[in-house]
Amino acid sequence: MTQGKKMKAAMEAIDREVFYSVEDAVKLLKGLAKERNFDETIEIAMNLAVDPRHSDQAVRGVTSLPHGTGASVRVAVFAKDDKAEEAKKAGADIVGAEDLIDIINGGTVDFDRAIATPDMMALVGRVAKILGPKGMMPNPKLGTVTPDVAKAVKDAKAGSIEFRAEKAGIVQAGVGKVSFGEKELAENVRFFIDAIQRARPPGAKGSYIKKISITSSMGPGLKLDIASATGQDKKAA
Repeated sequence: MTQGKKMKAAMEAIDREVFYSVEDAVKLLKGLAKERNFDETIEIAMNLAVDPRHSDQAVRGVTSLPHGTGASVRVAVFAKDDKAEEAKKAGADIVGAEDLIDIINGGTVDFDRAIATPDMMALVGRVAKILGPKGMMPNPKLGTVTPDVAKAVKDAKAGSIEFRAEKAGIVQAGVGKVSFGEKELAENVRFFIDAIQRARPPGAKGSYIKKISITSSMGPGLKLDIASATGQDKKAA
């Protein structure tokens, strides 16, 4: 089947009006992905009742999924001397100081996550205009500015996710691969949703989570039942 026919078949297999449980949605997406020849990413999107332009409504943080993301993460570390060696031993892909700044200013950003020791932040500020818009500027609140670079590198490699609500109040993230077991994927999805709930900002009013959907790289989007996904149905019972 061509990709167009596969997507058409996938769309016919779902009901666009149904709000699925996490477990049912995961099972359906895995089933629809069986005929594809690559390991698709399972992605989640959450629409939040926030306006990130206001500081008291910003949603940002980092969380480590219980079963990782299955993605390969390239990590760059801004560090010198002993800390640079610690980062290399922990598995950092790129380690440097002024030389790394020059590479980035030259237009090459060949990594997915940036970590820095506190003493390097004045130097890292030189590339803030490049890393900032990409969401990769080291930040102490996210654990990416730290003297413990070894732990930060290992956490990043293990599948920690940085999340941030965009302008429309939407948070998106990859939460696993279709090759994961249904139980592992469902646990990852629920864990991420719980992390977003815990990151609720003080300025959020009323119903915080408006919509939740999950999809695979080449699959259809499935709407999740919010009460079920957040555990509200169990609380009500």
